[in-house]
Amino acid sequence: MKRKTWETDEILEIYHQPLMELLYRAATVHRENHDPNKVQVSSLISIKTGGCAEDCGYCPQAARYHTKVEGNDLLTVDQVKAQALRAKSNGSSRVCLGAAWRNVKDGKEFDNVLCMVRELTKLDMEVCCTLGMLTENQAKRLEEAGLYAYNHNIDSSEDYYKEVISTRAFEDRLETIGNVRKTSITLCSGGIIGMGETVEDRAGMLKVLANMYPQPESVPINALVAVEGTPLENQQPVSIFEMVRMVATTRIVLPQTQVRLSAGRTQMSEEGQAMCFFAGANSIFAGDKLLTTPNPDINKDMELFQELNIKTQAPFEKHAKREPKEELTPALGENPRWTRPGHKIERNELARQRRN
Repeated sequence: MKRKTWETDEILEIYHQPLMELLYRAATVHRENHDPNKVQVSSLISIKTGGCAEDCGYCPQAARYHTKVEGNDLLTVDQVKAQALRAKSNGSSRVCLGAAWRNVKDGKEFDNVLCMVRELTKLDMEVCCTLGMLTENQAKRLEEAGLYAYNHNIDSSEDYYKEVISTRAFEDRLETIGNVRKTSITLCSGGIIGMGETVEDRAGMLKVLANMYPQPESVPINALVAVEGTPLENQQPVSIFEMVRMVATTRIVLPQTQVRLSAGRTQMSEEGQAMCFFAGANSIFAGDKLLTTPNPDINKDMELFQELNIKTQAPFEKHAKREPKEELTPALGENPRWTRPGHKIERNELARQRRN
């Protein structure tokens, strides 16, 4: 079958359809490619919190902003394993390990992360990592440790990205995604809406994701959680209808992808979440926090699933598990020079001055 290439105008046309038409079309695509009554439950563990050198305008973990996030050093393997077992007992089939790093650095800490991946994979859970930028060799070592997925969001359109982040380039994000794609690790990449971007920017973000070959196996759609002290602290929440439109459009242009209803669920009613499931969302993050921002209680999620007769997705339903190798490819001790674009973002600079 000939590969479809998406243009921004085509995606905007889908996004702006009458809502009921959009929902019907998205639900149809969803049913053709997925079980409409099944949703994956994932958990996110912050294995290293705070102190990040980046200036991402949405992120309370950036060291340059004055937020109430309490930083911590890298957790131990046993600490992470205990949290993963708790998540599994609550119904999670996937666990994502997040570290507030600009990029992966070879050494003891990365070796500990590789050990975490190995141990959690043995628990029969899908293991995902989001560790920042990484090289081809580092991606290969994660693959050999048994990693199921790597998350590296593109955040927004290439144009609007420059209005949110100045400490690394959009191209670096794509290079890391390319390094992941040189392995059998599945790709998780999406973005955030509600950062002040236009609808055209949202369509531009989806265009990049939809035209990747192969398309990402997972696409998180996050609604900005405006955190006090960050440059985006005064942004107004997106409406539920914006979120539903974004989920539905994502489902149509990325038909086989798991669309992950991620940050911002605390602002949604149960009815709003149900609309998102109908529109094609088939994964949520459970637990009281998403790294540092609030998230609905797992018991509330399970009550909603029961009300909607939704079943939870078992691990490795979409892609096969890989057993960790006993010995990994040696580290190369790399120190890549990832891009620092150097332009200034006024609101980021103002937030930094308040920190000082």
